[in-house]
Amino acid sequence: MANLAAFAYLVSGILFILALRGLSHPTSSRQGNRFGMIGMAIAMATTLSIFAPPASFTSVVLIVIGIAIGGGIGATIAKRVSMTAMPQLVAAFHSLVGLAAVLVAAGALYSPAAFAIGEVGAIHTGSIIELSIGAAIGAVTFTGSIIAFAKLDGRMSGAPILLPARHIVNLTLAVSLVVIIVLFIATQWTGWFWLLTLAALALGLLIIIPIGGADMPVVISMLNSYSGWAAAGIGFTLGNTALIITGSLVGSSGAILSYIMCKGMNRSFASVILGGFGGDDAVTAAGGGEERPVKRGAAEDAAFILQNAGSVIIVPGYGMAVAQAQHALREMADVLKESGVTVKYAIHPVAGRMPGHMNVLLAEANVPYDEVFELEDINAEFAQTDVAFVIGANDVTNPSAKTDPNSPIAGMPILDVERAKTVLFVKRTLGSGYAGIDNPLFFMDNTMMLLGDAKKMTEGIIKAMD
Repeated sequence: MANLAAFAYLVSGILFILALRGLSHPTSSRQGNRFGMIGMAIAMATTLSIFAPPASFTSVVLIVIGIAIGGGIGATIAKRVSMTAMPQLVAAFHSLVGLAAVLVAAGALYSPAAFAIGEVGAIHTGSIIELSIGAAIGAVTFTGSIIAFAKLDGRMSGAPILLPARHIVNLTLAVSLVVIIVLFIATQWTGWFWLLTLAALALGLLIIIPIGGADMPVVISMLNSYSGWAAAGIGFTLGNTALIITGSLVGSSGAILSYIMCKGMNRSFASVILGGFGGDDAVTAAGGGEERPVKRGAAEDAAFILQNAGSVIIVPGYGMAVAQAQHALREMADVLKESGVTVKYAIHPVAGRMPGHMNVLLAEANVPYDEVFELEDINAEFAQTDVAFVIGANDVTNPSAKTDPNSPIAGMPILDVERAKTVLFVKRTLGSGYAGIDNPLFFMDNTMMLLGDAKKMTEGIIKAMD
């Protein structure tokens, strides 16, 4: 029975790896999702079979009820949530993974015999180490994810909340957490476990609060990594191969994604965690930019320019997501292509509020995959492009990253839209983006600002092209 369970867990682990491989490209993402669902079904069925003896029938029933409740809630949320709310949903789910790690660790601490890791007060050394590390990472993930959710969902300010002496406080708390973990491992006193948990909960809260909205894509992938390592740590405690494999995959992929996001913003991981820029306060302060002269246009002006262009590169951003303009955008692109205009899409790695946000929205609107390009693959084409159509992508098109060494985004790779012959910029106002800084692109001679709701403006352009 044990060998069969181990084999089943191995199969589920392979399916999880295939799922990640499939999710690496839009054309294979559906198949990747199927592999993931099948792998999870096998893992859950195997776990239930281990607890199948009649003596634990009640446990099996409780597990099935839990799966039904959780699955029902998850299915309901999946059907109702909009794509614009996906970043905060991911953050919320991360918090649940972290909380689950803490609760499993607590269960193992108080009933080690049930987990075959020893007895109360005499848990195997390896298991107590795994348990404590898993609980600590899980607690950090829990509170950190809640703060990320609140910032992304607008329930608290997206601005960095810079507490006095925050670096000293965080460092002291981190060192204290390590000391408490050592004491807990040495004594196995339950009081140390709860002190460990409280310290980790506080640390998760304090390291995310100072991070501004512009760094949220990195935070999301970082918390994703944390949740994976927490799951892997508890997997060792439970002796569950599938959980170890899954947690390791999530942890490592999240860490790699965090690195990619930081590279896309030309920021170090440490600068994100220790600093953070962008937020509502800076946006308010930058509002005076509207007094500078800009070239404003209407949907009719944009329609004329687009129809007379030979090539158009569309740059989507969070403004498109908020307005749910992706379907109208694809319809506009279809009309242009029917007129012989070459249309491509340029995606910045940190556009939106989470990695891949824009890609998913465009896929939802059935935009052909071969028309969507990443920054490094299309940036050189802006100089030969007639029109760059920017729809809500502010910070990732801001030339200050290249021209102002004192800018918070200095050095960040951006989409070189200003090099196009004409830039059509769709935005609600001339206010700054999430990084909280003005965008000189608005005031350039080749830029026409199309101020208004992204969806309504795009629909107006389509109507004007008829």
